[in-house]
Amino acid sequence: MRDPYTVLGVSRTASEADIKKAFRALAKKHHPDKHAGDADAQKTFQEISGAYDILGDKDKRAKFDAGEIDGAGNPRGFDPRAHGFQQGSPFGAGFGGFKAGGAPGGGREFKFTWDNPGSESASFEDIFADMMGGGRRARGAQRAQRGEDFAAKVTVSFDEAVGGGTRRVVLQNGEQIDVKIPVGVKDGQVVRVKGRGGAGRSGAPNGDILLTVHVAPHPFMTRDGSDIRMDLPITLKEAVLGGKVPVPTPSGTLSLTVPAGSNTGSTLRLKGKGVPAHGSQGAGDFYVRLVVSLPDKPDEALKSFAEGWNTAYDPRAKLR
Repeated sequence: MRDPYTVLGVSRTASEADIKKAFRALAKKHHPDKHAGDADAQKTFQEISGAYDILGDKDKRAKFDAGEIDGAGNPRGFDPRAHGFQQGSPFGAGFGGFKAGGAPGGGREFKFTWDNPGSESASFEDIFADMMGGGRRARGAQRAQRGEDFAAKVTVSFDEAVGGGTRRVVLQNGEQIDVKIPVGVKDGQVVRVKGRGGAGRSGAPNGDILLTVHVAPHPFMTRDGSDIRMDLPITLKEAVLGGKVPVPTPSGTLSLTVPAGSNTGSTLRLKGKGVPAHGSQGAGDFYVRLVVSLPDKPDEALKSFAEGWNTAYDPRAKLR
């Protein structure tokens, strides 16, 4: 994952407003609806969404700036030196390249006893193996033990969270696997991937992956359970006369019939076009709130029409 500041094209001192503005502009430019079938555009959009998930969150941005997490939101890798180990070996050359204090090249051994009296002591080699996932050694055969659960994080786009998908995840042991993102996943939801964690010992099952999913915000859609909502700008002519207008949805662009005489705030429903049905949950709906929008630049024809338009209605009558 590239530096999120570079992805969004902002400086490290950029304000929250500047970051949000940059994200909206890039998300609009690279949105998959504008680049149907373009895998590169989809990848770029995901990268933009992932970058905003970091920089758009105060806590995550602070952790990234402090070097605690990487550009994908994952904790930085394990550094033996951060735990007091230095290059060298307490067992002489060739053991593992680490030692814990003592004279250079010394063969000092660390010993402790288990909780039960009379059990054997453990050497530094046992401690080191346990830290690296090897477990401690007891007399005789190892007892069966379920593998360790791995924790991982992934940021997905709004569309992926709605319709599902597949994302590549880097685990804490460095392994990369493709994980299926379920339909309708919510921000902060933990997805369990069974049997892909640490290896079990002596015939015990492997651990699982506990994948925390973060959903990047959409530039103009919001989610309400299984329903999706958005504000749709329409022209004054469309509001007065009605007509069919295109509406972008996670499943593609649909045609919406705007009734004549529609006003800002009128809400229309596209049944079953929200989050698809999944599990025992039925399909959600897609709600469109109309917003009458005038031209950005002066329109002389519209100005002339308004000047000659005689009307007696009072839009503020309800305020009295």
